[in-house]
Amino acid sequence: MQKLRRFFRRLEPAALFLATVFFAFSMTPSLLPRAWYLQGVATGISVATGYGIGCLLIGIAHACGIRPTWSETTKRYGWWALAVTAAVAVPLFLILGSWWQEIVRKLVEVDVEGPGRVLYVAVLVVAFVVAVLLLLAARGLRWCARRLAAVCTRFVPIPIAKGLGIAVVAVFTLFLLNGAVNNVLIAAVASSSELADKGSHPGVEQPIATERSGSPDSLEDWDSLGMEGRRFVSSGPTAEDIEAFTGRPASTPIRAYVGAAGADSIDEAADRVVRELERTGAFDRAVVAVATTTGRGWVNESVAGPLEYMYGGDTAIASMQYSFLPSPIAFLADRDSPREAGRALFDRVYDAVQDLPEDSRPKLVTFGESLGAYGGQDAFGGTRDMVARTDGALWVGNPNFTKQWADATADRDTGSREILPVIADGRYVRFAGRPSDLEIGTPWQQPRVVYWQHASDPITWWSPNLVLNQPDWLREERGIDVDPGVRWFPFVTFWQTTFDMIFSTDVPSGYGHNYGEDAVDLWAEVLQPAGWTDSDSARLREIVAG
Repeated sequence: MQKLRRFFRRLEPAALFLATVFFAFSMTPSLLPRAWYLQGVATGISVATGYGIGCLLIGIAHACGIRPTWSETTKRYGWWALAVTAAVAVPLFLILGSWWQEIVRKLVEVDVEGPGRVLYVAVLVVAFVVAVLLLLAARGLRWCARRLAAVCTRFVPIPIAKGLGIAVVAVFTLFLLNGAVNNVLIAAVASSSELADKGSHPGVEQPIATERSGSPDSLEDWDSLGMEGRRFVSSGPTAEDIEAFTGRPASTPIRAYVGAAGADSIDEAADRVVRELERTGAFDRAVVAVATTTGRGWVNESVAGPLEYMYGGDTAIASMQYSFLPSPIAFLADRDSPREAGRALFDRVYDAVQDLPEDSRPKLVTFGESLGAYGGQDAFGGTRDMVARTDGALWVGNPNFTKQWADATADRDTGSREILPVIADGRYVRFAGRPSDLEIGTPWQQPRVVYWQHASDPITWWSPNLVLNQPDWLREERGIDVDPGVRWFPFVTFWQTTFDMIFSTDVPSGYGHNYGEDAVDLWAEVLQPAGWTDSDSARLREIVAG
């Protein structure tokens, strides 16, 4: 108990005030509703950050010779003022926070009831524990730096010794964290993910159709396709499904896929995909689509299926797995593989199409979601290159670090918003959160490129720059699925958006990082299939949503 008292007595009241301010900031709404325990962690980190900034400012003031001398009475009044402020602000913002979360839940149409205001008190407990642990860790590092500096003073002047102590501890800490993440955590996840990749989703069975990779006629072994690859080639509309929808004879859509276990390198996997396309006669189809997958090889069925319906099954989709890592881990540890895979696969397919007589080439389109959008775009120097080398593209839920997306967004026409940029009057490239966003009142020529992004998708809007820089999307009018009360706060907004990413797919289609039946309307606008009507889109949306 004595140690606990001593711990709290050593706290800086001015820094505690800033920590209270950061507590209030952390309770404000963000892009998506947060579970109470995630809110607690985000709040704890924010409180610790606020306190740390306060201590840093005090340290700078002391270094500049500013050391106010306060009387005991003034100190006592100061502590009382701080206590009253916290006693009012903490419960007030806990209540407001729970209320704001309910508003966000309604905006994104989450039907499940929230945790309620009573349980929201647990946010305070979690936040307190997290903040104290971070503070103890910081004090431990400071102790190490001081001890090291004390040793160094035997050999160098005190200012240099202090600098060396801080630098060595900082470098060692970063080295330790980086080594722990890369050498231990990532290795463990990779090992378990590779093992899990040998399993299959319930109901997935080996296809019989020769048009599918992994079938008895395929060059690719069924077991080598990976969990997501096996689901991809065994699902999707059949010729019978398409005939029932169109009322006309249909073909079995081709799905060519190579798993990470089936090739020794990304280049070899891309070559094997092309061999599968050649085996199935894919280059005789009306449309060939190149789909770059997410980390473990997933392709969104809601994006792939509509393309096959629209062309009566006269399509071929080429894809491959480049990693065993789940997307969140690949997001942190391996951003090279998606780019290499996207570039290798598209280039191989593009070359194969170009080798055909010009009058017998299929339409060549490309798409990808999340890490797939990031990797798939690396095959192109920019949007002009996409227009030059494809017959259409649909990029879904692009991560903020996607260069081609970022360049296009930065070059948007004056007056257009970051969440819905207008590029060169929308001549070839358009952005949409909803299909209706594509209508901007200017001519749209072909080929067409669409960037599909929800205003409430934290994957698209998360960036390290959120720590200290207010982005345009938080300066401009908010999207229809974002609370107008969302504000930018230094450090805090970064952590809010970071935790929003964790459950960004656990919201209804049309919000967050969940992209569904709107793909029907977007593909229809991109490709303009002959004879396709709004009624067809409405009927297909029902199928995809179901």
